[in-house]
Amino acid sequence: MRDSSPVPPRAAQLSRRAALGLVAAVPLAAASPASAATPVIGGERLARAGVQVRGASGLPKRLTARSWLVADHESGEVLASYHAHTHLAPASTLKMLFADTVLKNFERTERHRVTDADLADIPSGSSMVGVKPGITYTVEQLWLGVFLRSGNDAVHVLSHMNGGLARTVSQMQAKAQDLQALDTHVVSPDGFDHKGQVSSAYDLTLFARHGLADADFRAYCHTKTANFPAGGKKTFQIQNTDRLLTGAWGVPTYDGLIGVKNGYTSNAGNTFTGAATRGGRTLLVTVMHPKSGGSGVYEETAALLDWGFKEGAKAQSVGALVDPLSEGGASATPTRKAAKAAAGASATVAGDGSSSWGLVGGAGGAVALLAGGAYAWRRRRSAAGDEALEEPQDGQNQRGRRGRQQG
Repeated sequence: MRDSSPVPPRAAQLSRRAALGLVAAVPLAAASPASAATPVIGGERLARAGVQVRGASGLPKRLTARSWLVADHESGEVLASYHAHTHLAPASTLKMLFADTVLKNFERTERHRVTDADLADIPSGSSMVGVKPGITYTVEQLWLGVFLRSGNDAVHVLSHMNGGLARTVSQMQAKAQDLQALDTHVVSPDGFDHKGQVSSAYDLTLFARHGLADADFRAYCHTKTANFPAGGKKTFQIQNTDRLLTGAWGVPTYDGLIGVKNGYTSNAGNTFTGAATRGGRTLLVTVMHPKSGGSGVYEETAALLDWGFKEGAKAQSVGALVDPLSEGGASATPTRKAAKAAAGASATVAGDGSSSWGLVGGAGGAVALLAGGAYAWRRRRSAAGDEALEEPQDGQNQRGRRGRQQG
């Protein structure tokens, strides 16, 4: 099943979102010299503590997530955010990066007979779609297992087809660097809890935005149900665990939802990146680690999408989703001394942020940055988060105890 509302194409050249990111950095340079010393990917404001929003009101009052972000898919403007670059465990939302990296390496119709070795290294407690050794699957069926059931067994089979886990992890890290998702450190391709494996709301939104430009990615994440091989001519039905898409567990379906990916681990709690189109406009929302378990991540995502479609048109950008390096994006690498200074600077908690932005620098400051060769941003800060609530997100095939499942 494919989305009936196509996602708007992305501009490849220096665009409004690039200028927005530059303008975002200029006023903050006057307000906080230490922060200005270390450019932040997407604009300096995204590194601040507290809610970041300008020119619009009415944000949902009961948001409990440790990090979230709302962005316009086409322009790349970040309309509002909260701790966008905070490093947190991503859970299965990391599978978006896996798809960004591996999806085009195989034809959909290619067939693979699964071996015991393909499934030998799946972590205990993983979410599973039900891949069995000795059965031959098409690549399309395996990807449906990844997107619908968040199957770590399907991820591991595709990783072995791709040359092994180590090679796939290396490629994913390289892809993250190209996308300028510099908060992300990949340890496993499936998103399962591993020490040091982190991402951020900003990076997950980059992964979704890049993936949605691909027709196969978009079709997989929008598929609600599919028949999966059970051996011989037998099949069983699998359902997408994205509750906003399917309406499972009493969650109302979200009008115009495209996808994209949900997740749960004992370390990450619930995470979700969603995309929806209404009135010709597509928005992206990422919510990480809400305090409320179960369906809370979907409720907070829906509330932010509602705000974006209603109030987002009034919002002035607080940052930008940057272009991949391979598509003309540029990056600046701060010195270690500058990074240390920025990390020690006190963060500004912003509401609408008008007082700290003002008109300092203005368009002239942006031009000066361009002339000085500083067109780009890099992330700073944020320590890895502590564990969130250990509550299962989806009733999928699982191995091990509840607190260890991965979805």
